[in-house]
Amino acid sequence: MRLPCALLCALLLAPLAQAETIEIPIGQQGESVAHLPQKGESKRSVLERFGLADEEHAPVGQPPITRWDYRSFSVYFEYDHVINSVLHHQQHYPIKDQQ
Repeated sequence: MRLPCALLCALLLAPLAQAETIEIPIGQQGESVAHLPQKGESKRSVLERFGLADEEHAPVGQPPITRWDYRSFSVYFEYDHVINSVLHHQQHYPIKDQQ
């Protein structure tokens, strides 16, 4: 009885011992985010630094969250202050034409 139990445990744990960890550096934007609006910055300040957004989304929820989309990044506001700035994904490899 001990041998089948030990064999079963070994079979169940074997895939875990050989698992590979893959790290995807999504959040590693480095110095490229240094120029983005910072948390706490006012809408007026963002407007003065970056000009009018390409698209302004209406407030959603409570407290109201507003999003301004620029060409390469988006800025999220709670009331009139920045709560987050996010770079848009930039594709590094061109998609092959599908014909």
